Amino acid sequence: MPTRATKTKPKLLMGTAAQTLALPLMLVSPAWSSPSPPPEPSTLCAPAGVLRGANGQRAVVSLCAGSGTPTMAMSAPATCTGPGEDDDDRACLTSGTWTARKGGVTAASGKLPGGGEYPGPGTYDVTADVRVKSSPAGLNLHGTVHATLTLTAPKPPATHRIEVDRTTLQRGAATTLTYRIYRDSEQGDGSARFGLIGEESSGVRLSTSDARCVNPLTGRYPATTRNAYALDCALTDLQPGHPATVVVRASVGSACSTVVSKLGYWMPQGQTLHTGGMLEGPTVRCA
Repeated sequence: MPTRATKTKPKLLMGTAAQTLALPLMLVSPAWSSPSPPPEPSTLCAPAGVLRGANGQRAVVSLCAGSGTPTMAMSAPATCTGPGEDDDDRACLTSGTWTARKGGVTAASGKLPGGGEYPGPGTYDVTADVRVKSSPAGLNLHGTVHATLTLTAPKPPATHRIEVDRTTLQRGAATTLTYRIYRDSEQGDGSARFGLIGEESSGVRLSTSDARCVNPLTGRYPATTRNAYALDCALTDLQPGHPATVVVRASVGSACSTVVSKLGYWMPQGQTLHTGGMLEGPTVRCA
């Protein structure tokens, strides 16, 4: 006897089965729920060259760059050997200067060991003028070494910045400069030290009516002499969206002077000691 086909209505999945299917979806958090942590500070080293002296003296030099912090720290560790000696028999002392270029353009430079502002990720041609001395004494070599270093850490975002309304001072005149100091980061607090320095030998005088600023006091107590070519301002209320304004009068005589600006700030991290940094501000030149 033929059978008649019957239609089956779809049923909603209820109860335990539905909960079982939904469970993995609830346990998986979205990929965008938390930002990736910043990269850990690291040091990258590469062989840079061999310096040779008389009677088989030799220093094998590397160049090392630190990244992942606001500073690009450079060093030049070396291994020293004298005539008939095995490697690592002597400690090496290295000093000198370095320059890092990217695409043929100087990105940072400084002394060895030392650092400059981290210019960001990329491949850098680093050249160093190095002096290598041994301890105990007996080896003293000098030369130029080179290494290519590829840094991958992103450049940390700027936390503070300095702006000024003029770029030039006039010889034989007084110029009013208006500086604005910004804290753009939610990190840290409102405290910072803002400094201005002219060329001491030029006779430039920096002054302001701002009670937060003083000409630095130098000399041993009870000396009262202050450096008129510099200003030191203690700022305590820097907030994102609320910059500080400092108005300065720069008096220049017959000798011209540039005026550099800088900002020292603290980025509190609990009870950690070494936090914060130093920011280079704009330089006002003289015509």
